[in-house]
Amino acid sequence: MCITAFMDGSNVDYIMTSTGSQNVGWMAIGWGKHMADTDMVIAWENSDKSITLSQRRGQGHDNPVVVDSPSYKATLLQTLSTTSGSQKSYAFSIPSVITGKTSMIYAIGDLNPNSSSVNADIPQHNHFGVFTVDMSLTTEVPFPGQIPLTKPLTGLEKTFIAHGAIIATGFMILLPIGALVPRLLRTFTSWWYPTHMTLEWFVAGPVILIGFILGCVAYAKNGGGPIDGHGIWGIILFAVYVVQLGIGSLIYWVKPKVLRRRPVQNYIHAIVGLFMIGLAFYQVRDGITSEFPRVASREISKPAMVAWYVLMALIVILYIGGLCLLPRQYRQERLHELEKREMDRARGTNGNSRFNEEITA
Repeated sequence: MCITAFMDGSNVDYIMTSTGSQNVGWMAIGWGKHMADTDMVIAWENSDKSITLSQRRGQGHDNPVVVDSPSYKATLLQTLSTTSGSQKSYAFSIPSVITGKTSMIYAIGDLNPNSSSVNADIPQHNHFGVFTVDMSLTTEVPFPGQIPLTKPLTGLEKTFIAHGAIIATGFMILLPIGALVPRLLRTFTSWWYPTHMTLEWFVAGPVILIGFILGCVAYAKNGGGPIDGHGIWGIILFAVYVVQLGIGSLIYWVKPKVLRRRPVQNYIHAIVGLFMIGLAFYQVRDGITSEFPRVASREISKPAMVAWYVLMALIVILYIGGLCLLPRQYRQERLHELEKREMDRARGTNGNSRFNEEITA
């Protein structure tokens, strides 16, 4: 996609031209650095070869809303627009309110809205980005798909990417592995608990802490201010992790003297763990699809979401497999209880320390 802008008296004429490398469903440009709260013009071709111009305002990454009475109305330039061939052009003129250099965003989608109404739903874009245009010059912006490299990452973007990669490793790989150890191994080896504790405390812990600190650094680099939803849920997620470590330590170090059934804190530990991992997957997905594009005005590569789906499916399958071992676990616990009672009767005591160790961990 190439964008040409030039002054025409008190107006600015914009021409959005596809490169022909992909099907064109719609093209758009907007005035600002991010989609949120940005005025934009979206154009698409209809079945009768007419062109619809729709002036809208961005709402984060939701479908932008139509502006019924825009302060500056865009007018289609039919003579500069082309709907034939693979390289389509949509041109319009709009009163100029900007002088000198300004930041703008662009987007292109390969699916047509299939309606000539300005209120039509706009399908998801395939590509988008941000560029700078000088209103006193004719400026062409090459579509990223036509050049080997996109613009270099800024320091802020590198910090956000490092935060996301490290926090995802901690919460989506290391923590789930630690959670799966007791679910899959406790009926086969007594080493499941030391392995579980080591993974959750000493392997995942430092990784998560570093990722959390990088998130705070990225927030500060981005100017601080009010914390958005992603930041709030990130703080909650980190707090839940700390609480979960506390619950696990309580279960291991503080055992009831008299016990005939599994303590309630064990169930709380399991429920909080599942909630924490689920929230972590939600947070990582939100970072990939919403937070990073909002901050950087560029997309994270699609393989990141493919990895997200693969990891989620793998963890769910393995956890369900572990649940299938519950009957075996309960049989072993009943057998241990019977053995303990026999030993108690033989000694003439009513102690239950061994049973406590078996089921409170």
